[in-house]
Parts: sequence; structure tokens; C-alpha cells
Amino acid sequence: QILNEQQAAKAFSRQSPVFDKTYSTNKLIQYKRTRVREHVNELIAPNSEILELNAGTGEDAIYFAKQGHSVHATDISEGMQNILREKVRLNKLEKKISAELCSFTQLENLKDLGPFDLIFSNFAGLNCTNQLDKVLHSFSSLLKPGGIVTLVILPQLCLWESLLLFKGKLKTAFRRSFSKKGRKAHIEGEYFLCWYYNPSTIRKTLKKEFKVLKIEALCTFVPPSYIENFVDKHPKSFRFLKNLESKWKSRWPWRSIGDYYIISLRKSL
Repeated sequence: QILNEQQAAKAFSRQSPVFDKTYSTNKLIQYKRTRVREHVNELIAPNSEILELNAGTGEDAIYFAKQGHSVHATDISEGMQNILREKVRLNKLEKKISAELCSFTQLENLKDLGPFDLIFSNFAGLNCTNQLDKVLHSFSSLLKPGGIVTLVILPQLCLWESLLLFKGKLKTAFRRSFSKKGRKAHIEGEYFLCWYYNPSTIRKTLKKEFKVLKIEALCTFVPPSYIENFVDKHPKSFRFLKNLESKWKSRWPWRSIGDYYIISLRKSL
């Protein structure tokens, strides 16, 4: 796991200089960010203290800081942290955002141990570990009573990917389902392993101290963001699929078979 984290850190550091430019114009990523932020905003109180895991270049940290929250933004990628710190400086948010190079498998070593109102992890950072149980068990001591955990995770089955079965791409269609030893991912020529987790894994791991508040699909009907230019090429289809997802996002089985799902839990008082 240590080696895998080092490889992932190297990959994301290499990607960091181009990350924002590459993804800022992707309208499907904009859709996903908006959905995640709407989910969080429905749950947290004003002026909350947030611990963000795999904070990347700080897009979410800056958004929440501008909403009046305080964010301790962590990541294992030095390159991502450097970009984040520069964006914090340019936005003059030093009083609202602190940054720390720290793995989510080593949260006991944080300089700021909280307690926090929210622990937040966006866009599948936690899929880069096979020690998810260790990460989840570290949350309770970092949260205030009644504190919230919101995670955006890649599940073991993606509806859009499963449709590739009809193109004869059996391996790709079910690549997530056969990932107990991890599936190889690559960014900027660097390779590391990812694992896939259904909501039931998180729910069972945290059931003694946490209650599930919400589980939502993210890109069950709306296409994954790697289907480039879908919004521009098919605007009517996008609006239809977005409305369909809005209607069915919280219902079984759709909530568990998107490209991602959003899950939020509350710590017992």
C-alpha cells in the first residue's frame, strides 16, 4: 500500500500543472461538481470546520471557503498541494484554508486533529487504497458528535461501462467487479492500483457509530466525464438524462451503479 500511494502521488504530481486546464472546460465534470456540492450544502451548517481528503488542486476547498466554511485540505501529492497553496494565496483565503501533505491512511499524524464538522472526499480518492476500513475507522475521533462524512466513491458496477458488453468488450464492461487485487490505473505515464467499493462496504464498516443520511447516484444515467463533448454534441439528450438522474438518483438499484455514488453518514451524538 505504501508503494501504491507513492506511485499515485507521483502520478498526480505529474498531472497537477495541467489538471485544472484539462478539466475546467469539461461540462460533465462541472455537472458532477455541482451535484456533489449541492449534496453537501443540504447537510452542513454555516461556518463549518471541514477536513478534506485528496483535496487535489483545491477547487472544492476554495468553493467551501468562499461559502464561509474553514477547510483543512490534505493530499498525498506534493504537486497538487503546491497548486492548492498558490490558489489559496491568489484568492486571499489563508485564514479559511490550511493545507497539509498527508495520506488518508495516516490521519493520526495530522497536524490539525479537529474535531471537524465534516470529513469530505471527492472524486474517488479513496478508491486508491485497499485499506479503506482503516481510513473509515479513523474518522470518528476526528469528528464532533453529530459530525458528517461525505464520500464520492467508484462502485463495483457502472451501468455505462456494463453496456460495453454489447460491443463485445467483456473485460472492460465488468472490470470493476473483478478487482479484489486492484485494477491498474495510469495517469501521465505513471501506474498505480485502484479498488472499487459498494455503499454496503462503507455502511457496514461504520454502522456502530454512524447512520446513513443519503446515498445518491452520480452519473448513472448522465454519461461519465470521459465521454468527451457529450453535452455539446447532444444537449437535448443531456437535459433528458440529467432530469432522469435527478428523479431516480436516490433509488435502488440506480444509486449504486453510477460511475460514482455520493454517500453521507452522521456520527452519533
